[in-house]
Amino acid sequence: MVFLILTYTETHMKRSVPSFVLLFAVIFSCSTDKKSVDNSQLFFKDNLVAWCVVPFDSVKRTPQERATMLDELGFKQFAYDWRSEHLASFPDEIKALRERDIKLTSVWLWIDTDSSQLFDSTTEQLFDILKQNNVKTDFWLGFSNKHFEGLTVEEKLDKAVASISEIQERAKELGCTISLYNHGDWFGEPINQIRIIDKIGAKDIGIVYNFHHAHLQVKEFPELLEKMLPYLKTVNLNGMKVAGPKILPLGQGDEEQQMLMTLKESGYKGTLGIIGHIEDEDVKVVLKRNLNGLKSLLQNMGEKDALGTYE
Repeated sequence: MVFLILTYTETHMKRSVPSFVLLFAVIFSCSTDKKSVDNSQLFFKDNLVAWCVVPFDSVKRTPQERATMLDELGFKQFAYDWRSEHLASFPDEIKALRERDIKLTSVWLWIDTDSSQLFDSTTEQLFDILKQNNVKTDFWLGFSNKHFEGLTVEEKLDKAVASISEIQERAKELGCTISLYNHGDWFGEPINQIRIIDKIGAKDIGIVYNFHHAHLQVKEFPELLEKMLPYLKTVNLNGMKVAGPKILPLGQGDEEQQMLMTLKESGYKGTLGIIGHIEDEDVKVVLKRNLNGLKSLLQNMGEKDALGTYE
């Protein structure tokens, strides 16, 4: 709170009266940071990123077919989730996305080793493809828990700082950035990720927060969000019930609407992910189901401007 003190001396009056002071206390709140942030387009369709697509498609689309599907669904941004068998066609994926003006916002990077040798031949292949095709993107970085197995909390922190610093250097060489991905276990805890980023002292390392890896954090989401907000780049959405299931279409849970409202009220301005995280279905059907679920939530929330972008 700020108090303004205003004084006024009556020196211009002809009558011989003592000067007096008029004291006004004007009280107003300066805690308007969140409200002054313009995130009015948070739920607009072009702010959505398609995620969990490539390995989760029963139709097994080609890169060209996948880009066409994303275009038909209206996605302007795409995060590339992959397995080793997909890398051979990754250059075709990049080309197909560019032809349809779909931004490759992010690429999955999973460290599945307990050794100091972070990059295997597959990861090096990924880096080579990005370099050869001049792709500047954000790595969504996750670690297998075995990378930290048997270590104390402080040892885990030190190892994470060393590993992520090395990964960040490789990313910079490619003109890319990194964001820490909550995929469960010690590394997936947002508080631990914040400690890692702060200890590295990096200003360009972000956080990706996934509803579908956060069922145990639903009740504490407002507090966590406040702490994550300076680092948060993307929030991947999911229908949410505290007891699960892990994957649920948007609009079929009983928690995600309030979580979306909390997200908007916080002033968050990053992107929102729509996931296709079901392996035995056509991913186009899954993505469309989640888009429709999001629309129903936006209808309930009175987000008329955002809804207009889905028509």
